[in-house]
Amino acid sequence: MTDVRSRTHAQAVDAAIELFTRKGYEQTTVEEIADAAQVSRATFFRRYGSKEDVVFADHELLLDEVVVMLAATRPVPDAEGHLTPDPTVDPYLEVCRAARLVFDHHVGQRETSLARWQLLQQVPALRDRELVTTHRYERAFTAYLRDALPPDERRSTASIAFAASVVAVHNALLRRWLRSPEQDLRPQLEEAFADLRRAAVGRYAAPDGAAQERSGDGVPAARRVVVTVVDADADAQDVADDVARAVRDALA
Repeated sequence: MTDVRSRTHAQAVDAAIELFTRKGYEQTTVEEIADAAQVSRATFFRRYGSKEDVVFADHELLLDEVVVMLAATRPVPDAEGHLTPDPTVDPYLEVCRAARLVFDHHVGQRETSLARWQLLQQVPALRDRELVTTHRYERAFTAYLRDALPPDERRSTASIAFAASVVAVHNALLRRWLRSPEQDLRPQLEEAFADLRRAAVGRYAAPDGAAQERSGDGVPAARRVVVTVVDADADAQDVADDVARAVRDALA
């Protein structure tokens, strides 16, 4: 993203969050946000769309950056439209790298992230808009994996499952950081992503013509299915911890 565009979006996000926090979401007008962000009303609507959208304007740029990052290793169709994945590329690692970029974005703009999170606790409409943003990241990860994973009848399932898992773990650890921003949760994020990748590679590795993990006596190791039971009202962080623990235990 360009520095000018990034600064412009950041200024609009900060202006909107400050006004919503000080005056209230319903009481703040688009004109007031536009004035604070130093743009015209017409430019505001063209650039940001709505009051809900402007709060997440930085993520529009970040999502573009994620798509560009993934495109660098996305297979290019041949003359007949067939995709041939690069065997030197690990699509699962690339998705984790993209998710780290999003996490680092939140941590890197600490004050904005904390203020936005506090605002989301107060405005249901913004929580709904946050879900839209989350789903867009998940769709981008899924679309990339469907193209980048080796051809297999389970590729679609693997893409959906891994993308959803990465987003869920990312969001759980991000919320833990938002509650206690003095923590450095990057090592735990890395460990959780590594667990997810190991589980995905073991579960969805192609059985025909591909090397399989073997036990000490040369017999192919059984694939593992990990099931975690949680309470319906469990805290998101507790759920993430339970899932990560179950995966680690299965891989031990």
